[in-house]
Amino acid sequence: MKVAFQGELGAFSQQAIQQLLGTRAQPVPHQRFDQAFAALKAGKVDSAVIPLENTLAGSVHENYDLLLKYPFTITAETSVRVIHNLIAPPGVTFRSLQTVYSHPVALNQCLDFFAKYPRIQRVPFYDTAGSVKMVMEDRPAGAAAIASELAAKTYNASILKRGIEDDRQNFTRFCLLETEGAKPHAVPGASKRPWKTSLVFSTKNVPGALFRSLSALALRDVNLIKIESRPLRGKPWEYLFYLDLIGRQDDPAVHNALHHLAELADFLRILGSYRSA
Repeated sequence: MKVAFQGELGAFSQQAIQQLLGTRAQPVPHQRFDQAFAALKAGKVDSAVIPLENTLAGSVHENYDLLLKYPFTITAETSVRVIHNLIAPPGVTFRSLQTVYSHPVALNQCLDFFAKYPRIQRVPFYDTAGSVKMVMEDRPAGAAAIASELAAKTYNASILKRGIEDDRQNFTRFCLLETEGAKPHAVPGASKRPWKTSLVFSTKNVPGALFRSLSALALRDVNLIKIESRPLRGKPWEYLFYLDLIGRQDDPAVHNALHHLAELADFLRILGSYRSA
């Protein structure tokens, strides 16, 4: 099974692929998120795994917009504990370090480390695992990278310091995307977890419209666990609302709530029902 993801081999997304699909899945790297989506649409891969939100950095807004653009179904999700490691070519010592490369989000999640060692300059790079690949291939003097343990193993690099992130409660939620209409994917160990349904809708820009829309869920005791707004293209200062709720879309209460919401909304699309991480 070929699986598209953004980044280089060894990225946290590859770890998510392994958690969702096992080690037999073939990860197919892409430099940008939109390229991963396009690969799935073109049939070049069987699925895609993308991050939706991080407990510290928040939502990945680009991917919420891409979920709307492409007619894919979310069939599973997983949560990856993000552990940032300081990684360098074999033989490079910590004392010799002058520069550390990584994705801007990773660098910002290790500010305590850089405050403790002000001599080390942080330099943004497009990908965590990609920064390890670059450091190993180009061997810039006094350089290291911040990335996952998987990245270090993938490029035969050495870990100089483990777990240099500021906050240990650092998790990223990834979703598995498949073609429209695909059935929920069974993830090992997830059979007893509650179902989750994701959707996106828009309403008229009138007083009380959002309140009435959400009341369709509240009146049926449907638990809303996330709401995210994104600009509605072509309609300045109007918004789409992405929701996650507990329950499967064919559960009676959820089904009735969604039917009620559809009557109130200008637009409604169910993104998928799947076991929660």
